[in-house]
Amino acid sequence: MEIKVLFFASLKNLAGNSEAYVEIPEAYRVGDLKVLLGQRYPQLAPALGSALVAVNMEFAFDEDLIPVGAEVALFPPVSGGSGDTNESSAGKPTIFSITDQELDLDELLASITLPTTGAACLFTGMVRAETRRGEPRQTVYLEYEAYKPMAEAKMRQVAEEIRLRWLEVEGIAIVQRIGLLHPGTPTVLIACTAAHRDTGVFEAARYGIDRLKEIVPVWKKEVGPQGEIWVEGKYLPGKED
Repeated sequence: MEIKVLFFASLKNLAGNSEAYVEIPEAYRVGDLKVLLGQRYPQLAPALGSALVAVNMEFAFDEDLIPVGAEVALFPPVSGGSGDTNESSAGKPTIFSITDQELDLDELLASITLPTTGAACLFTGMVRAETRRGEPRQTVYLEYEAYKPMAEAKMRQVAEEIRLRWLEVEGIAIVQRIGLLHPGTPTVLIACTAAHRDTGVFEAARYGIDRLKEIVPVWKKEVGPQGEIWVEGKYLPGKED
């Protein structure tokens, strides 16, 4: 059977392609596919040990079987963000999207504000011109890439997790920019609203950005005087993710 394999971030560079069609037998497992890809793309082989795999936009593991007609994606651990997707949960607005458009923080906040809203917590990440944590370095620009369908599905999951933990949160916005972004540019937004400040909005927004950087497939390439490098995370999702 034939499956479609997508490569992202540094794995795309190593494979020399963003996608490939691969013939595999039935009852083939993810681990078998990784071995096969390592043979087809020798330069990719050293990276496959730490690569994450998604089958039909869900995280998959070496022992998992690959279904007929599957779309398989390979990518490094995420470095974390068409139009906006708007939903409502019992009258509570939820926004999640991957976009190449400038983030309007006021507009996004207004879209998750209800007549009962009296508190909002908003976090936005920005492109740094200088990084002083670890070895100092300068950044000319960042280039963000996403596996968009899976990224938006995982954003929806993060929003659902927030609502399960903080029942009084009213509105949630999770938005990630992609493309080429220069220093000083907002790159990601997590915002939560509620009736009062003591109902969990601070904790919910912090949870949202931390969870996004764990399971939402977005990566960034850092370009500076020292060259360019794909920035990869360390979190390895489990079956519960």
